Amino acid sequence: MPYHLLFGESDPLRIRFAVSPLWETQSAVRVLARPRQQGYHLPWLRRIAGAARELDLAPLQLLMPERGHSPDFLYPPPLGPAAAFEEELAAVRAVDPALVGPDLARALACTPGAAGSAEGRRLLKDPAASVVRLAELLRSAWEALVAPEWPRLRALLEADVAYHSRRLAEGGLERLLGELHPSFSWDAEAGVLEVGAYRGEHVRALDGQGLVLMPSVFIWPEVISGFDEPWQPTVVYPVRGIGGLWTESRERTPEALARLLGPVRADVLCALDEPMGTTALAHRLGRAPSSVSAHLSVLRDAGLLTSRRYGHQVLYERTPLGIAVSQPDVD
Repeated sequence: MPYHLLFGESDPLRIRFAVSPLWETQSAVRVLARPRQQGYHLPWLRRIAGAARELDLAPLQLLMPERGHSPDFLYPPPLGPAAAFEEELAAVRAVDPALVGPDLARALACTPGAAGSAEGRRLLKDPAASVVRLAELLRSAWEALVAPEWPRLRALLEADVAYHSRRLAEGGLERLLGELHPSFSWDAEAGVLEVGAYRGEHVRALDGQGLVLMPSVFIWPEVISGFDEPWQPTVVYPVRGIGGLWTESRERTPEALARLLGPVRADVLCALDEPMGTTALAHRLGRAPSSVSAHLSVLRDAGLLTSRRYGHQVLYERTPLGIAVSQPDVD
């Protein structure tokens, strides 16, 4: 059944995007237990297979039912547009203890027998201790499964945010919501966003809080909402470009362009097929960030790139001139 998000007069002006390493971590843990979600991620699964075997993720996965509620306190909407993992984990640790027990019980009730299992009883017996334990499991999962791939994941997520931010600026809220996901239905007259979902019916009035839109790599093919008070209204949707996420970059720098700009600078220009920050681009090219940063500055000064700040980072993308000269037929 669908989610219904009710917009007030000011809420369309308070739409923002966010990227969350904590959300990607819990979603990665979920993928390990969901074979139907693994198709796009097989290269990643092969890489992390050994590390995953060293982790006991059963307590986390017990709180991830196939259908129904997952604890909001454990992976809440992000604090800002680009919060660090440690910042988000600190927010989990600082959760109001009064919220934890009912949230755990609600999640466990969605899986038959979970609440009565030994692990379920342990989680419910001491909610405060469960928060500490679950937070440490999330940290271990982050370090083993997600952090080594985070530059690649963040680059894709930030490219999605840059793209949809432009679409919002160009066509307004109706165009944006019409493109984010096929399950979205926007009634502008009533101010209602209907999100087709798989986990029950949910109605939430935004009440001036606006809406956070968050792309996710590991959530595919689902859309998630349903965050209750006191959490920020949020919709999580599958990121664009997931099909090529784990594909290694091929040689694509035209020879003539390499002769004109130099091979490294030409590689930098051609690799920017999506907006990207210095660290992610350096990771993609296998070069030092300081070297990539210097080349980005030269390309920007030459009018081939433009840059804008997103959170703590600067994202670079090609200008129309940069696109034209980086095409394969330039030589």
